[in-house]
Formats: sequence, C-alpha cells, structure tokens
Amino acid sequence: MRGGGWADLYTWQVDRTSAIPLFRQVYLQIRSAILSRTLGPGLRLPSSRGLASRLKVARASVVLAYEQLLDEGYIVGKARSGTFISSDLPAPIEPRSTARVRPPRARIPSVSVGFQAFERVRSFPSASDATPFNMGRTRLDARSVEAWRKLTHQVVRSLGAIHLGYSDPRGLPQLRQIICEYLRVARAVRCDPDQILVTTGTQSAIDLAIRVLLDREAEVWVEDPGYLLTHQALETAGVSIRHIPVDTDGMDVGAGRRIAPKARAAFVTASHQFPLGVVLTMSRRLDLLAWAREVGAWIVEDDYASEFRYSGRPLASLQGLDDAERTIYIGTLNKALFPGLRLGYMVVPPSLLRAFRSARYLVDRQPSSVEQAVVAEFMRQGYFASHLRRTRLLYREQRDALVVELARRAGDHVGVDVPDQGMHLIAYLRDRRSDTAIETAARQRGIAVRAIRPMYKKARPRSGLMLGFSGFSCEAIVPAASRLAKIIGEGGA
Repeated sequence: MRGGGWADLYTWQVDRTSAIPLFRQVYLQIRSAILSRTLGPGLRLPSSRGLASRLKVARASVVLAYEQLLDEGYIVGKARSGTFISSDLPAPIEPRSTARVRPPRARIPSVSVGFQAFERVRSFPSASDATPFNMGRTRLDARSVEAWRKLTHQVVRSLGAIHLGYSDPRGLPQLRQIICEYLRVARAVRCDPDQILVTTGTQSAIDLAIRVLLDREAEVWVEDPGYLLTHQALETAGVSIRHIPVDTDGMDVGAGRRIAPKARAAFVTASHQFPLGVVLTMSRRLDLLAWAREVGAWIVEDDYASEFRYSGRPLASLQGLDDAERTIYIGTLNKALFPGLRLGYMVVPPSLLRAFRSARYLVDRQPSSVEQAVVAEFMRQGYFASHLRRTRLLYREQRDALVVELARRAGDHVGVDVPDQGMHLIAYLRDRRSDTAIETAARQRGIAVRAIRPMYKKARPRSGLMLGFSGFSCEAIVPAASRLAKIIGEGGA
C-alpha cells in the first residue's frame, strides 16, 4: 500500500485519564507496534499532522514522539516522502518469538455428520498446476486474450449503477439472454432468459440443486464411476446415495429402476460421462426421462464439456428432450474459457425458478457483475464462437499427439479410448498394473495423472489413468507422454 497504508488502519488511541504524558503515550504505542511487528519494516506512518488530528492531540505531542523514535532508530524520515518504520531496527527490548508453537489439536466433543463428511473430502492438485497431464486446464490464444483485455477495459470505463450496487441474483439480463440464445442453437436446450441462473461454475450449480431439491436421506442416483466432487457434495449433504453402474451405453437406467425405483433425483453426465467419456444412448435417455416423469423425480444434467466435440455435430442435450420439465441443465464457461473466470449457468424449470432464485440469493447474493458484462460482450460480439472454433482444432491436435505417443511408447501396456468430446482421455492398463501405484510414481516424477479405480464405488472397477490434454501444447505433451510410458512400463515401481 502507498500513502499511510496499513498504518492508517491501525487503532490509534491515547488515554487522557492517564498520568503518562500524551507524547509519551504516542511514543510507547508506536514503539510497541513496531517491536511486535504489528507495523512492519518499511511501512509509512501517518504524518504528524494527520496522527494528531486522529488522536485529537496537539501536533507538538506527535512531533516529540516521532523525534524520540527517530533518535532511537525505530523510524526514518525521507525528504518529501514521509516517515517510515526503519528496515534496520535495533534489537527489540521484548523480542517476539518467531517460533510458532502448534497447540495440541482440540478434541471436539460432538461433531455433525456434515463435519465428518467434509473432513473426508479428497482434494486434487490445483488446475493452476501446469504439470502435464493435469485436469481442467484450458488455453487462450493471443486473439482471445487481446479481445478479453479490450472488452474488460471497455466495461471498467463504463461502470454504472448496475455494477456499483446489487443486481438480480439470477445474473445480468444481457448475459442470461445471450446464454439462452447460445444454448438453443448449440445444445438444443429449451429455455427462455428468465430460466437462466448465472453461477460460479458446475460446483455451485450442483450445490444449489442439492439445497433446493433434496432432503437429508433422500435417495439419489449417481453414476458409478462418476464425478468425485458431485459425489462428495451429495455425501456432505447427508443424502442416501445409490450408485448406478455405467457401461458403454452410459448410466444403466434399468439398474437404477431396480436399485432405487423411487429416488428423488438422478445426477448424470449424459453427453460425455465423467470419467469414462461414453454417451448415454437415446433409448436410455428416453427411459430416464420416462422414469423421472413417472415417479416425480428430478434429473440434474451436468453438461460440463459440451463445447469440445471433435467429430460430427455436438450432441443435443437431455434437457431438450424433456417435455415434462423434470431436468435441470448445468453448464460452465470456466472450461470453455478459463477456470479463473468462475462463471457458469443452469437452466431451471419454471416450477422451480422461484426457489432456485431465492437459494442463489441466500448463498452468495450474485456473481460479479463486471465479469458478467465482459462475458456478455465477448459472446455478443462473436469472440466466443471464434474462440471455440480455434480451440476445438487446437485440442484435437493435442489429443491426437497424446494418443500417438502413448500407442508408440506404451502400446503393449495400455489401451487408449480416443474421445470424440471433452478435455481428457483414459488409458486403460493391461497386465493387472495398478493405476494408483502409477499415479503416485508419476506424481513423484513430475507428471499428473489420475487413477480411475478410486472413482468406482459399487461397480466392478477397471484400472486406468485419466490424462488431461486440453491445457498443454504438443511440444509439452510428447516428452511427458514418453516419460509416463516409461513409468507404466515399470509398473509404477
């Protein structure tokens, strides 16, 4: 901070009932703050006039205190700059111990089920980790970056009342309108702008769906294997999770009918199942919709990677087939653009809209209006569509480079499913190799892969590795794949 900086926020005070002279109180207060490192070296102090005004004392009292501190080396004066805490302090009279003593972990006599569930949450490496083949990474080329910079400057220069106050919890009208138009064309979603809720991404949308739709111990269908964060969100909510197996046709709806025929909701990644990448077939889509209509259940469709399809036309959404309006559709801009954006959306049936809007309001009021305005212009002016066209070509090239290198270097040990969509692929391991052992060995050698075996809950697991390819150039992918192939050949030893 420049100017007075943090020192301006310090609670300056004097005790007028004390027998200690005012200048001495000021001196002792500043010296104590310096010795305790509450005010750190190099920090600018308020001017003598400013501090006197704040303390409502004569300026002479502050000047005397500053002079003594100067003489003792606690502060230094710089011409035309001000007074600063010395960076070359004398040894403190009462030195503050720099050693942190960690207190023993307190015993918690009684904790909630939710607390215990949150304690068990497993975290993964951050997507900001540029280690190949980390998941969730994206790439912006120079044209997209320049357009984003230009539009951000425009929005900041035109800040108005809608940015300086609160706005609709559903999101800015212009962004909801453009998202609605995009979804109608690209995903065959049935919606109007009033049904759009802008979220911070898939996880916030899942959280809202759980809050609005599910009571504790309500039965829900979850894909097995499936997206771990959705599973963990449901677990922490205390619902009764029913694991529905996934095969080459997607979630086995027939199995779901047998396992939990009257479940309250089904969470599904229909167009690109996570993690296996398979597509829910049309017959199963229709069966799932029929089941939801028959029992009054809800379907939460997570369409997390719909923008990146590398052959054929993008698949239509499950929601677009739903005449009974039992489907909540979820999408994200964080994967289409970049994870740090923290913007996504959900399409809510009209019968649920009021409840979802209230939940959005109570959870965090609204998303950033500035970021929303930038995204709206990015989409309205055609930059988004152009970005997606270029990125699809780029990601396909990166996918192909990874597939070729794995086949060449590790073809005897892995079988690779080449995905038509998405941002990752799976290399299935042969010869009973342990995917968890290879994951650990790869991480130790600077390569990030995820074992899929832990993602299975009840279904018979397969051994395989998830590799993200979207965030890495071919020049980075090829040598990393070569190193990974060597680790696979060694069996993770």
